[in-house]
Amino acid sequence: QLQLVESGGGLVQPGGSLRLSCAASRFNLNYYYIGWFRQAPGKEREGVSCMSSNRASTNYRDSVKGRFTISWDNAKNTMYLQMNSLKPEDTAIYYCAADQPGMSGSRWDCSMFTSDYNSWGQGTQVTVSS
Repeated sequence: QLQLVESGGGLVQPGGSLRLSCAASRFNLNYYYIGWFRQAPGKEREGVSCMSSNRASTNYRDSVKGRFTISWDNAKNTMYLQMNSLKPEDTAIYYCAADQPGMSGSRWDCSMFTSDYNSWGQGTQVTVSS
């Protein structure tokens, strides 16, 4: 079974930066679409960013566009989320996720919906506060 392990969370001041990592093991993620999600206290888990399995397409929720960047290192089998200009409203537990396109799926697509992912990391806390 695919295993995903996040790291890189922490406490940062508003305007600061963090880079989250998500290392995959047991399977190579070359043919998986990948995503980052977050869940704040009392709120539902929401999609933050995703990348297609051919790595050619990305998507971001509007509130993080221009501030967050999703990336992938094939040699390390690891995905990243670079977060800049962090705001208090970015405070949440961040999760990475991965899954494969179905038989009718496209390698150009990714998903920002939790229901489209079967493999999840354990989560890492990000707190933005002065």
